Amino acid sequence: MSQFFQIHPDNPQERLIRQAVEIIRKGGVIAYPTDSGYALGCHLGDKKAVERIKRIRQLDQKHNFTLVCGDLSDISTYAKVDNSLYRLLKAHTPGPYTFILDATTEVPRLLLHPKRRSIGVRIPEHAITLALLEHLGEPIMSTTLILPDDEHPQTDAYEIRDVLEHALDLIIDGGACSMEVTSVVDVREMPPEIIRVGKGDVSVFE
Repeated sequence: MSQFFQIHPDNPQERLIRQAVEIIRKGGVIAYPTDSGYALGCHLGDKKAVERIKRIRQLDQKHNFTLVCGDLSDISTYAKVDNSLYRLLKAHTPGPYTFILDATTEVPRLLLHPKRRSIGVRIPEHAITLALLEHLGEPIMSTTLILPDDEHPQTDAYEIRDVLEHALDLIIDGGACSMEVTSVVDVREMPPEIIRVGKGDVSVFE
């Protein structure tokens, strides 16, 4: 049975944020709101939690997980970024983009694409997500909460509770989210390759 926190989307209650972070640190899997749809998240490199997310989403081993980061200072630890790429990322973050980058050795192997050793990186523009990241002090391992056979991400915490109450440790109700997924842009080589068109203007990468 999951816990259910109602957290203000603009002024998150610190007490609840701290409790949510403790759940993540102890190996919990959470559903939380972002500036696109809701996402599933867990502690970076927690194998059991990652496997639980894979079962919920019915993902295969080739799925590219995303590191949701608080700001660009985290990115160089987990991804290979030169000066020109850093400037590109800085110009388009925070925002509804997931960037595919070459991973560093700091990224746990179980999160990597098995052939490309790549990782998705995202800096969202959502107060609850940013508060979680600030108190956690490291990225959250995440994937969009799209249920099997659905085309769009989950946008309502109560609907998530109806379906996944027994599969999650915590559901954060931060209000309704957008139905749009992030745009995914592979920036490992220039010019960038647009993998998925979603929320966010991708014409700037063409």
